[in-house]
Amino acid sequence: MKKKEFSLLILFLLLINLALLFKLCREYKTAFAEDKKLPIYNVDRNDKKIALTFDVNWGDNNIDEILNILGKYDIKASFFVIGKWAEENKTEVIKLYERGQEIGNHSYSHKYFSKISKETMRSEIVKCDYVVEKITGTKPYLFRFPSGEYNNMAVDIVYNTLHFPVQWSVDSIDWKEQGRDIEYYRVVSKTKSGDIILFHTNARYTPENLSRVIETLKSKGFEFVTVSELIYKNNKKTDIFGKQLK
Repeated sequence: MKKKEFSLLILFLLLINLALLFKLCREYKTAFAEDKKLPIYNVDRNDKKIALTFDVNWGDNNIDEILNILGKYDIKASFFVIGKWAEENKTEVIKLYERGQEIGNHSYSHKYFSKISKETMRSEIVKCDYVVEKITGTKPYLFRFPSGEYNNMAVDIVYNTLHFPVQWSVDSIDWKEQGRDIEYYRVVSKTKSGDIILFHTNARYTPENLSRVIETLKSKGFEFVTVSELIYKNNKKTDIFGKQLK
């Protein structure tokens, strides 16, 4: 076989392999999208709207300071509360509500939704709803999985209880308390239009970082809204990465 013919044969075989690889990747993505059910991690939009969210945990928290900072910049955020915590901290829940902040459901007792039964999942959601509604008069319709743990059944249960399952696309990882600047740059360097940013109310550096984060992102043209204002309420579809589609 001549050198030129051999080169053409190699090129032909390479093209066939690339075509097969492309086909396999496309089939894998399709199967993944069909089999794996995802909550909303971020939202497909290009208007530079983003949402600040806070998971409210047990122990000491910085809710008063966080509320004052949000009030200073006239920003409304979304706070995901644990039902049992809310029962024990009704005054804090009322503060969130009276300051116009959005309150979401973070389960009743923070069980891992990837490891509990369907009945327990439903109970965790309903009990937290009941507690929040009893305190504020308003039932949450956003839900965040404890520790971000979920499976297909968990996603279905959340939607079936008339909630939107909401995760996050930018994580401050503030609970690790690795340092003020590390957490600040982690957030401001990654945030894009439609992102949902995660903080915790009991993290050490979050209050002192919050003003910096807000001012930096505002200077980049971002607008802060609540999660319920960010998401599309008439669409449950997400892509394979959890981005809610228009």
